[in-house]
Amino acid sequence: MSQLPRRRRLAPLLAALAMFGPFSIDTLFPAFPAVAADLGAGPIAMQQTISVYLIAYALMSLAHGPLSDALGRRSVILAGVAVFTLASVGCALAGSIESLLAFRALQGVSAGAGMIVGRAIVRDCFDGADAQRLMASISMIFGIAPAIAPIVGGWVIAFARWPMIFWLLAGFSLVLWFVCLAWLPETHPRERRTPLSTGELVRSYRMILTDRMFVPLALSGTLGFGALFVYIASAPAFVLGLLGLDQQSFAWLFVPAIGGMMTGSLLSGRLAGRLSPPATVRLGFAIMLAASTVNIAFAWLLPRPMLPWSVLPIALQGVGVALNFPTLALLLLDRYPQHRGAASSMQAFVNLLLSALIAGALSALLSDSILKLALAAGALSLAGALVWWLRPRHTAERSA
Repeated sequence: MSQLPRRRRLAPLLAALAMFGPFSIDTLFPAFPAVAADLGAGPIAMQQTISVYLIAYALMSLAHGPLSDALGRRSVILAGVAVFTLASVGCALAGSIESLLAFRALQGVSAGAGMIVGRAIVRDCFDGADAQRLMASISMIFGIAPAIAPIVGGWVIAFARWPMIFWLLAGFSLVLWFVCLAWLPETHPRERRTPLSTGELVRSYRMILTDRMFVPLALSGTLGFGALFVYIASAPAFVLGLLGLDQQSFAWLFVPAIGGMMTGSLLSGRLAGRLSPPATVRLGFAIMLAASTVNIAFAWLLPRPMLPWSVLPIALQGVGVALNFPTLALLLLDRYPQHRGAASSMQAFVNLLLSALIAGALSALLSDSILKLALAAGALSLAGALVWWLRPRHTAERSA
């Protein structure tokens, strides 16, 4: 099969596999007041519906990649989607905040299979610019999910009770399971698989963590994404509280943010093969720092949060984040050709650990002020740029 038709077939399927994870976070945001009222949960407990999901996601992400290195990509993805479907049904039937949190954790345990193993599939099938173009295509399609998720959630709440959100997630993942069963190829043949053992796992992760390029590549992308995620995690307070909008108005935050990410993904695909990976990353951070500067200025000068000025810099931030991500992910995976699943897992773990910290702790401290959010996003963007700038440059593109 030629590269272009193969990429066109894989891109929407891998994007859909990556979509159901963030979709299950963002769809619930408009339902926070309804869930809290139904289950007698306070604001802190409601915020934990995000953090327990992300913590479980992060911990299990350490296993998804190695499991796919040992058992094959296809079987791990099918198992993950099946468990996610059952966990969504459990969330829909939850009668207490404790049971909801338990099934949210089970969702997190399974949701990472599609995204983490999907990255390894990209690198199994494609090299160089072709891999970057496919990763950019996946990111662009994947960007639709967080944009429409809170809108869908808001309209579901307008016409039905909050459990319907989880029934929709269960239905989507069930359809996706059958599509994967029919169309997802196995890209990691038996002769390339590594033994599944604690010793092998420890050796793989030790090799990755002792590589002096792992931290710069993983942390620079993670910090950059954190600048955008601080707004995603604070979405209920930002939209309902600071902007004073209703539950059907989450599009004011998510459409600009994800529209920016889709634009950045498209730009990343266009630049593949034309601009070197380090130059692409530098451009991404330049855009993010410019967005942060404008964002802080608006937050400082405006008498109160207002549309569209309070969301336009977030769109520009999304452009820089999505421009960087495919390149940084591929640079990291290319260093570990025999352990791509493990490398993808470790990269996801670092990203999710910071996201869980933002959702579970920082968001509650920042979301009462538009200026605090802008300063936090700017600090994260600057930290990501500094980590990238201070990396060991002479080894940046050497495969381990």
